Amino acid sequence: MKKLLFLACVALTLNSCFSAKGLPVKTVDNTAKTTQTENTTTTETIDHSQFDALLKKYVAKNGDVDYKGFKNDSEKLNSYVSYLEQQTPSKNWSVETQLAYFINVYNANTIKLIIDNYPTKSIKDLDSPWLKNRFKIGDKDFSLAGLENGILRKMNEPRIHFAINCASASCPKLLDVAYTEANVMQLMERATKEFINNNSKNEIASDKIKISEIFKWYKGDFTTNGSVIDYINKYSDTQINANTNLDYLDYDWSLNEQN
Repeated sequence: MKKLLFLACVALTLNSCFSAKGLPVKTVDNTAKTTQTENTTTTETIDHSQFDALLKKYVAKNGDVDYKGFKNDSEKLNSYVSYLEQQTPSKNWSVETQLAYFINVYNANTIKLIIDNYPTKSIKDLDSPWLKNRFKIGDKDFSLAGLENGILRKMNEPRIHFAINCASASCPKLLDVAYTEANVMQLMERATKEFINNNSKNEIASDKIKISEIFKWYKGDFTTNGSVIDYINKYSDTQINANTNLDYLDYDWSLNEQN
């Protein structure tokens, strides 16, 4: 049954299998600049400092993760995850507050999933890593796929694909800093540019490219205002010819573990 659900979600490009479950999720206005959104206010203050300290301690600059260290400090990570579960998004939250919150919920729970099952060679070796409900947002149960496809992807912000981390070598790297209302737009921009220009994630020349399968799996998210190449060219140091054929690198699901 779980396999059938997964295949059904893939067939629908994962857009309609999950919902925000009644949460007041906002969408990003992409007609505005991609830095800070102006004139936004929030009555909520979410404290991500505990996660920020853990990331700085256990994540290398290249994104590799010291999962043994996280496991030894699991009490602090579990405390942060529990804290996030108690923060119920409201309509008063700014879009930046929501983005930072949901990205951190995803990344913290992915790390928790790995250390709860550590040692492991790949997240794909675990039991339904993305489809099983593993955490709460307020009083609602969520899976990682439910959060990604039912909330984050519906916020009209394709840069989230480079902000969330799936604990694998081919994923966009996990940053050694937590997302906050103040930095989320800047960090998503940085994460997107770094990923696209990382030669181990994308091989880009003007007339020949092999790019991450992320651009295939979530193509619709990147083509609302043009082609995949148009999107990549916004961030790529090497500009790609518009008629270049798209080819994809095989995805490496081995654990993004620090040696």
